[in-house]
Amino acid sequence: MEKIKGLIKKIFTKKEIIFYGIFGILATIINMGSFHVMTSTFHLEENFANIIAISLSVIFAYFTNRNLVFHSQAEEFGEKVIEFCKFILGRLFTMAFEYIGCFILFKYAPLQPIVSKLIITFFVIILNFIISKFFSFKKD
Repeated sequence: MEKIKGLIKKIFTKKEIIFYGIFGILATIINMGSFHVMTSTFHLEENFANIIAISLSVIFAYFTNRNLVFHSQAEEFGEKVIEFCKFILGRLFTMAFEYIGCFILFKYAPLQPIVSKLIITFFVIILNFIISKFFSFKKD
């Protein structure tokens, strides 16, 4: 059990988790806030508004995660392009997860759309951390 705890501490540093949490909250605010504005003020259809909201939060997340959370070591242009593509690929996966999850909850759950979105967003944040740390960003 101690070996597992040591491995978890080594893989998931407190600093990364704290910064990821801070910027994850900000990305979520961008996601949820833009979704709310688009659905309540502009009366856009929920699924269309959801795609736009996710896209805005992904752009914000790329720059904050790359520079402030995971401190990418990619320096050459080609490395940065590959890293960006990996990040987008990971986010496309979680975007599909979020879209499908929200679609199902919007249609079948007796919840307000914003509550459904909050539930799915919780799981998306966890998946995004794992994908970013182990797949997207270059470390020495």
